[in-house]
Parts: sequence; structure tokens; C-alpha cells
Amino acid sequence: MAETNALVATQAYSKALTGAAGAKIGGAAAGEEAANNPSFAQVLADAGGEAIKSGVASEQISLDAVTGNAGLADIITAVSNAEATLETVVAVRDRVIQAYQDIIKMPI
Repeated sequence: MAETNALVATQAYSKALTGAAGAKIGGAAAGEEAANNPSFAQVLADAGGEAIKSGVASEQISLDAVTGNAGLADIITAVSNAEATLETVVAVRDRVIQAYQDIIKMPI
């Protein structure tokens, strides 16, 4: 179980590095960088879309397994990917809820 969490963390870190590498470094005004980079809401929407695609792909392979068109390795890979995606979504949800609760507790 710990290996799956490490794998998920590694994949998320890799995506963050890839996104950071694609961003402009120096030479651009702050307004230009903000205009070229997606918003936080867009990043979350894209991640949600990818999670849904992963679930749909997993369900399709499950249907193929029922009809005998998918091998055991395909099934295990699809289930592992769906599990990792679900754990990531739950972890992000928990962090968002915790951040919200921390903001609510702040004195005004």
C-alpha cells in the first residue's frame, strides 16, 4: 500500500516538474506569465477530467474481461491505475477541506 502512495506522489511531482519546465523562466513580465499559464481552476478541471477518463478506461477493460477479450495483466493494470487515481482525488479533496477549515479558523 505504501508503494502505491509513493507512486502517486512521484507521478504528481513529475507532472508538476513538467508543468514548471514548460513555463517561461525570466524575460517575461509577471502579467505575461499569468496570461500564459492556466488558472488553478483550469488545472483542477483538467485533473478531474483525467480522473474520469481513467475510470472510464478501467470500466471498459473490466467489460472486456467479462467478455474474455482482456488479459489478466490488462485488468490488473487498469485496476491499479483506477485505484491510484482515486487515492489522488481523495488526497486532494482532503487537503482542500483542511485548507478551508484552516481559513475558517483564522481570526479576522
